[in-house]
Amino acid sequence: MAASTENTVFIKAPLDLVWEVTNDVANWPSLYSEYAAAEVLEQTPERIVFRLTTVPDEHHRTWSWVSERRPDRATRTVRAKRIDPGPFEHMEIFWSYTERHGGTEMLWRQHFHLRDDAPLDDEAMRARIDANTRVQMDRIKKRLEQLAAEDEGATR
Repeated sequence: MAASTENTVFIKAPLDLVWEVTNDVANWPSLYSEYAAAEVLEQTPERIVFRLTTVPDEHHRTWSWVSERRPDRATRTVRAKRIDPGPFEHMEIFWSYTERHGGTEMLWRQHFHLRDDAPLDDEAMRARIDANTRVQMDRIKKRLEQLAAEDEGATR
């Protein structure tokens, strides 16, 4: 059995800005509240391999894993997966960016399955990922809308 989540957010910011900022993995710790560090291990125009480390949880534990992103600017999509899956048998994430009047719609679809010995089952992890995705998307929305307003103010 596997689980999935799908979340979207509308950001009042140009697609190019949303694309650039959300695909700048090295700066994810300033964009996401959950990451303490993002270390780029390998990067080409077609692929980026990186290690993420979380901020300490309520028990002062951090988690770290290696992931891969394959951005395709032409289709405005990104396919990502964990290379070092940790408690997951697999974890894949699909991102899409759609230009809408007045901004950009960003979609994240996550598909995963936990190992049998993981501390949570797929449904509990689905609920956790779904809730956290909404928090992170809201944070990204606010940050990108602020940047877009600053860019607009600078061009006046």
